[in-house]
Amino acid sequence: MSFSQLPAPLSAWLTTIAAALDARSAPRLLALLLGALFARGRRTVTSWFRAAGITDEFRPAYNALGAAGCRAEALAYRLLGCALRPLLRQVPGDHLLFAVDDTPTARYGPCVQGAGMHHNPSPGPAGEKFVYGHVWVTLAWVVRHPLWATLSLPLRALLYVRAKDVPRLAQEYPWEFRTKLELAVALVRWLTVWLGHTGKALWLVADGAYAKRPFLKPLLALGVVVFSRLRKDANLRTLPPTQRRRGRRGPLPTYGKEKIDLAKRAGHKRGWQQVECVQYGKPVTKTVKTFEATWQPVGGRIRVVIVREDDGWLAYFCTDPAVPVAAILEALADRGAIEQMFKDLKEVWGAGQQQVRNLYASIGAFAVNLTLYTVVEAWAWSRAEQGLVDRSRSPWDTEDRRPSHADKRKALQREILREEIRAAVGGQAEWQGFHEVAIRLLNLAG
Repeated sequence: MSFSQLPAPLSAWLTTIAAALDARSAPRLLALLLGALFARGRRTVTSWFRAAGITDEFRPAYNALGAAGCRAEALAYRLLGCALRPLLRQVPGDHLLFAVDDTPTARYGPCVQGAGMHHNPSPGPAGEKFVYGHVWVTLAWVVRHPLWATLSLPLRALLYVRAKDVPRLAQEYPWEFRTKLELAVALVRWLTVWLGHTGKALWLVADGAYAKRPFLKPLLALGVVVFSRLRKDANLRTLPPTQRRRGRRGPLPTYGKEKIDLAKRAGHKRGWQQVECVQYGKPVTKTVKTFEATWQPVGGRIRVVIVREDDGWLAYFCTDPAVPVAAILEALADRGAIEQMFKDLKEVWGAGQQQVRNLYASIGAFAVNLTLYTVVEAWAWSRAEQGLVDRSRSPWDTEDRRPSHADKRKALQREILREEIRAAVGGQAEWQGFHEVAIRLLNLAG
């Protein structure tokens, strides 16, 4: 596949990202990226090879994939610097919102390094409680597009290996056990190093499973504002006194003496208020009750928001009490974008289908999927919907919806193939008959 006919931004981004490897492996990683972009069917690494035209050089290509796994942090840094930095500068406001969560990718075979039995968050019709495969703790940038509501662009992922599986893995690699909370903290610490100079506050939204002391305390020390769900039986305390009693010495207490019962607060009829916010792309009015409290996992004050729903109530918190309630509700609703991102990674890019057993080859394959996902979203950011979705062949499809990630990937494929055809046939590409045949082939391929 000719690399000279790629769109200029895409060519610059992929070249910069592939340059994270040495001079011998960088061209092979570049070919793998293009192969993954055009792969069809089951997205194994061999399907990447076929799409990229890799034949006799398949063994060095496997080595390049393993090298990408070893240099996954460098790939993420270059992705952040070349493809996302211009978009980060365009975002209005005084903060940037990120999300962290984990997702499993099912694998098959007992010899897959780093794989194990994990809890299955989406059991499906069969109701499988556990899944065998890898678990990836992933950091993503959550941003509201001017036209397409909230998007989630993945930045970097770390592989979680269970403690019981580490000794076998440590026989071949210098691998140490780290919990999901520790991996998430490592991702956010890496993010603060590269984005601390932007002058904007870093907001992080996470699932309630991450609302624990080992995760919250390090992030607060980094100056990150955290949003998450609050357990209904959380051990909340009232605010401490602001003045010392006469004759008392020492520092003022950090926590109040009275315990706050969230169920009683939610069941009380007084104190409710209406708050307008934007959730899932639509303006809504929520019935909430908010107050400040102290909580030991945070080590101080938090803003608590109780939301009344049709089927009950939910409690959320923010580590910065000064953040408005509407902003808290919007940030927590925007967290759903990372779940859609995981779905697209598995369905559109086939994350977990690569059929490689080596540890760093698996890490490299997942890094390739993350990279291409973000690159496609960055390429389509400023393009009109008409250039990304063509429903002229489906006049019955009149529902108004934003372009899906699959639509954007297909649009990029069509543009690259169109330029390849024009470069190959020259002026004949504008001949009407050839033009119609080329369009039909593009629609079949893309």
